[in-house]
Amino acid sequence: MKAAVYRRTGPAAEVLGIEDVDTPEPGPGQVRVRVTRSAINPTDWKTRAGLTGGEPEDFQIPHQDGAGVVDAVGEGVTDREVGQRVWTYLSAFRNRYGTAAEYTVLPAERAVPLPDEASDDLGACLGVPAVTAAHCLGGDPSALDGATVLVAGGAGAVGHYAIGLAKHAGARVVATVSSEEKGQLARAAGADLVVNYREEGAVERIRGFAERVDRIVEVALGANTEIDLAVSDNTTIAVYANEPNDPVLPVRRFMVTNTAVQFVLLYNIPAAAMAADVAWVRGAVAAGALTPLQVTSYGLDDVVAAQEAVENGAVGKVMLVP
Repeated sequence: MKAAVYRRTGPAAEVLGIEDVDTPEPGPGQVRVRVTRSAINPTDWKTRAGLTGGEPEDFQIPHQDGAGVVDAVGEGVTDREVGQRVWTYLSAFRNRYGTAAEYTVLPAERAVPLPDEASDDLGACLGVPAVTAAHCLGGDPSALDGATVLVAGGAGAVGHYAIGLAKHAGARVVATVSSEEKGQLARAAGADLVVNYREEGAVERIRGFAERVDRIVEVALGANTEIDLAVSDNTTIAVYANEPNDPVLPVRRFMVTNTAVQFVLLYNIPAAAMAADVAWVRGAVAAGALTPLQVTSYGLDDVVAAQEAVENGAVGKVMLVP
């Protein structure tokens, strides 16, 4: 099969190339998926660049997320069928066969059925962003009915799905953004109120919407501490991204408002919690409650340009079409 491969970490143009590799066979508990879309997340280029771990063993096909069709099933797999459309997540986690190829092999539970009415673009957009969003929201949609949620960075991939999942669960949602263009994206995702955090009076606008919020999905804790604390009272702030410099937090101010900070890294979530997060996303997709991000597509041969686009901060979702 044709695949994007790197054998050492480093800059995309220096280490990524297209190779013919043996098409893998699914082992026990695994499925093989014929990939129709391979989506790129920041974690993908950071891993390839060597910022998050060690060197690959022999070779690595990148990209955690994708969409496609089950092509073969391994021994013991009873809940996935050949010909079934699926979206994938954590495809390259502890697995050399990521989605930047014509085929990927992965544990069956990481290939999630995709309804006929859902597009491949939507399926490929889900994965890491949507499952992260579900976990940041607490993993239980019933707990959000009637709640108020603040989504920082509402135009980003996680922010987009945090808005969609929270609204589907019955929450009121306010999103913060840095520009009118990004504000339009957050509104399209379903936010009830969109606030440009760079403008004067941002806190007052949020507090006019809700004196306090129940949950905050946070992309930059240090930068947004003042806004978060201004609307926190027995609130949980779920932080899913780091910053160039570790923030210094005003502990007493968090304490007197009983504000909890939860850090979320998808790769270390317990299996039961992960299953609940995925089930929430799956249910929302089946209900037609989630929409794809703005998609920019590249051919598999252009994987270097595609990864560089994500590394340079492309808005929306960059994906390969093998």
